[in-house]
Amino acid sequence: MLEGDLTLRQGQFELRSGPFALPAQGISVLFGKSGCGKSTLLRAIAGLDQAARGSLHFKGERWQDGRWRLPASQRDIGFVFQDAALFPHLTARGNLAFAARRVPGISPSDALNKIAVCADRVGVNALLDQPVTTLSGGQRQRVAIGRALLAQPRLLCLDEPLSALDWQAKAELLALIDRLARETGLPMLFITHAPQEVERLADRVVFMVDGHIARIEPLQEALARPDSPLFAEEGPVSVLHGQLSAADADGLRHFGNVQLRLHLSLPNDANPSATRLRVLARDVSLATVQPQGLSILNQLPATIVAMHDRGRERVTVICQLADGQQLLAEITRYSCNALALYNGQCVFALVKSVALMG
Repeated sequence: MLEGDLTLRQGQFELRSGPFALPAQGISVLFGKSGCGKSTLLRAIAGLDQAARGSLHFKGERWQDGRWRLPASQRDIGFVFQDAALFPHLTARGNLAFAARRVPGISPSDALNKIAVCADRVGVNALLDQPVTTLSGGQRQRVAIGRALLAQPRLLCLDEPLSALDWQAKAELLALIDRLARETGLPMLFITHAPQEVERLADRVVFMVDGHIARIEPLQEALARPDSPLFAEEGPVSVLHGQLSAADADGLRHFGNVQLRLHLSLPNDANPSATRLRVLARDVSLATVQPQGLSILNQLPATIVAMHDRGRERVTVICQLADGQQLLAEITRYSCNALALYNGQCVFALVKSVALMG
């Protein structure tokens, strides 16, 4: 576990995290509006700000106790900054080599081998001899992630590493970070204020407001809450977990598991390892009997478990699918009343559109 209670004053801003405990596994996403203290908390956890006070333990090891603090260099933390923070006078290889040489007891030959393996893992093999000043934003962040990994950290912190990237580079980096978390087993703390990045990566969400942690929730709990801050931009969202199959004879691919099966029409370059599907609640309709003669392929049996009035004549209906996952539908209050919907009712959820989170 990563457990603590940290305080830090910076000018007029004060961080008072309150007691928190995070599993030392998977990806914990710190989410909140700009200025709420996400980066301040992350820097305090990493030991980068000497003014931090309070308590902090990682896997039972004491990192902070009142005014005493374990130096950042002894916490074995990898840190990826928003602007990559690479050494501009070095090539990509030089930046990676800097981290590899700092590993205690490593030989030059081992360092070279680790650099080659890491460069392949983060996708910068072809860029190793380029000056980092010639790389794109996404390429620089790949090098920065590689450099952090080569230091053999026990915890990886990423402070809004995607904020300056275009949508294509963001999608590629999100897939890389997700894959690295699964392959390495390295616990990660990831900062963002973008709900789609939370939905793509998070195992759990740390909601921050005005310098303190408001709550910590598993992603599915955060998405099941009608007042979730994740819904501020696009309204209620569901994230379904499953596996993506190869295309069938009709060109359709299937997503889900033994109990859940969605039919998807996807481009050939869709990521075959995608495990999350994003569904906007406004793209889900409900029927009390299975419809006939519709072009909507995905008609999923479900049970209503809760309904929440969202105001402006809208109702969010939380449905449980056959495999236990939850799917949200946003319908008008008129439709809710006309269908006489109630908790425990069996319905069909008609999914009109999805986004594969590869």
